[in-house]
Amino acid sequence: MIDVRKITKFYGNGKNRFQVLKEISFEIQNGDFAVILGASGSGKSTLLNVVSGLEYPDSGEIIYDGKNIANLSEHSLTEFRKENVGFIFQQYYLLPNMNIDKNVKMGADLAGNKDYKAIIEAVGLGEKMKQYPSELSGGEQQRVAVARALAKKPKVLFLDEPTGALDEQTGRQVLDYICKLQKKYHFTIIMVTHNQNIAEMANTVIKINSGKILERYTNTMQKTAYEIGW
Repeated sequence: MIDVRKITKFYGNGKNRFQVLKEISFEIQNGDFAVILGASGSGKSTLLNVVSGLEYPDSGEIIYDGKNIANLSEHSLTEFRKENVGFIFQQYYLLPNMNIDKNVKMGADLAGNKDYKAIIEAVGLGEKMKQYPSELSGGEQQRVAVARALAKKPKVLFLDEPTGALDEQTGRQVLDYICKLQKKYHFTIIMVTHNQNIAEMANTVIKINSGKILERYTNTMQKTAYEIGW
């Protein structure tokens, strides 16, 4: 379980100092699909960065199965991320001089995963392992990013607007792959989005605005990527 307790986060100094997160608290169960929903500037991406261990909070606790990562040293926090979390962003961040196989292997090597090619097969790119990012469509590149993140065998997968740069058809396809892989590998999903329709796919929805939680609710029925509006 992830237990977030009264998280605050400030940016800037002096007169330019402003509070981005304002005593945010929530819990996410292991294996959950949670969406953090909010408009641009609401603080949702900062919240993802803090909860995932990319940034420290200024105060509060972030507890993973009893361990408060907000108190870890930079080295220990890096090790925590390496062993527990995966990231998928709107931008693909693939290495252009490496083919699909080697891009995904980078993630696999962090976890000593020698069976990473099964992940490439699972995202539908088994026949394109030797191709380079420049030879792929945007949707295919995002699927490589998904495979690279999951090759680490993360316990929690963090996604920041993963379909933001994709057209509707490709976006639905990528979301569908992610959900199918979650059912197979049983990791937790925490996704940031401004898209209310995508929130209908989640089990848990946390609505945020101006650095505060406005509402937290559970969808009684989760829609698939092909059932939601766009």
